[in-house]
Amino acid sequence: MSRRTIAGGLAIAAAITVTTLPAASVAAEQVSVKFPSARFPLGARPVPTKTMTAVTQGIDLYDVKAGTSTDGYTLTVLMPNGRDSGTLPNAETKVAEVEAIGETPSLQEIVRPAVADSPAKTEYMVRVGLWPLKDKKKADKAAKKFADAGLKVKVDYLGDDGFKTTGPWNVKVVMIDAATFRGSYAASLGTSVAKRETVSSMTKAAKAVVGVNGGFFNIHTAKELRGEPLGASVVGGRLLSEAVPGRSAVVLKGRTAKITELETRVTAISQDGERSVIGGINRAAAVDELVLYTEEYGANTPAGGTDVVMDANGKVIGVRVSGAAVAKGTRVLHGNGVAGEWLSQHAWQDWTVKVDTKVVDLRTKKALELTPDLHVVAGGVGLVRNGQVKITAKLDGHDSMNMILRRHPRTLLGVTRNGSLILATIDGRQPGVTVGANFHEAAQFMRWLGARQAINLDGGGSTAMVVGNKLVNRPSDGAERAVGDALLVLPQ
Repeated sequence: MSRRTIAGGLAIAAAITVTTLPAASVAAEQVSVKFPSARFPLGARPVPTKTMTAVTQGIDLYDVKAGTSTDGYTLTVLMPNGRDSGTLPNAETKVAEVEAIGETPSLQEIVRPAVADSPAKTEYMVRVGLWPLKDKKKADKAAKKFADAGLKVKVDYLGDDGFKTTGPWNVKVVMIDAATFRGSYAASLGTSVAKRETVSSMTKAAKAVVGVNGGFFNIHTAKELRGEPLGASVVGGRLLSEAVPGRSAVVLKGRTAKITELETRVTAISQDGERSVIGGINRAAAVDELVLYTEEYGANTPAGGTDVVMDANGKVIGVRVSGAAVAKGTRVLHGNGVAGEWLSQHAWQDWTVKVDTKVVDLRTKKALELTPDLHVVAGGVGLVRNGQVKITAKLDGHDSMNMILRRHPRTLLGVTRNGSLILATIDGRQPGVTVGANFHEAAQFMRWLGARQAINLDGGGSTAMVVGNKLVNRPSDGAERAVGDALLVLPQ
């Protein structure tokens, strides 16, 4: 990661404060997964302070703080597309606009670092002014002046940039020792797939010891459907959301956790032998698409198509105009256009339609056995593979400058060499308190903790960790956000 100032410079003079926490308590017994004794891996590698709490057999919670606040605020001039950075010609145009109102801009070259599946990318930013942390109101006042002059700017905290920083970082880490833990892992979508719910609520309902938010959910669908996971979801052996082919996911079975890439293959097979691909599960339907809805959906099927209602054995017990709820003990095949025609020809009343479901591990090329102890949480971005940094941002749909380079709150999951599980939250977007992490920093952090495999789950305002029915991190929204799903640690 690098940032080079082309015109003008940025320098910050801000007070440095150091927060000291009590020394870590000594565990009653040694475990095979241990918190590292080395310096914190980010920034200038400060010595972290940490407090350890033994949660239950095999599970320890660490409250970790590191670094100090030296970053301040600047004004970022937005590009024509409304983004922070853009092409050099656009940036030069913005420089001229700033100079025309009598201000002195700084033109900066921004290099987004390469990741495993996407090369480095260079863009340009235009910034004006510099204020210490305590003077944000002055930065806000300056921003209003620019707005009055017709220039779109935003007040930017430099700790969010993703470049050199001294922090600070506020982190929570749960280490679950494979040798002594006697519980199990599970996924939860809450009361339904369609609705969102807090991690606290899902953790309490399942009587879980620990819970963290799961994968990304669809904020671009109808409001009442935004709990839908963006990727594979399996709860208790039931596939409730299809995979995005090749996207990273966490496979949970009993007290084991594995990070891999998945593909789902779901097919409707009529008793007359005709087949049709089921394109989606428990989500809005596209034109000509066959979609399966289960009783966990928690919303009406889409209007404007055909619903075929089936019992648990696949027998068609009703054909109806779409737009109604999915009754308990039933499943509904919905189709419109071409898919609706297929249903009218091959899913008659009292016929049987088999739904063939396969969830394939793309690393082993084998299908997962959909048993009641199998759970899957769709990840966000792969970070570490076989002990080495391997960030699959493009494959996982998050290869923008904002996602790769800038710092955000993070929810992270890692698996150690002996199968122990590490769950971590890095709070962010809280100037002077905690800066979060970018993808490269998140990968470095998980390697530091001992993860041989690691993944980035959903983050930002969704980042939440609940231990013993208590929210232990500090969400960036100021309160816990309702999310699509959660990963739970159960006592048995």
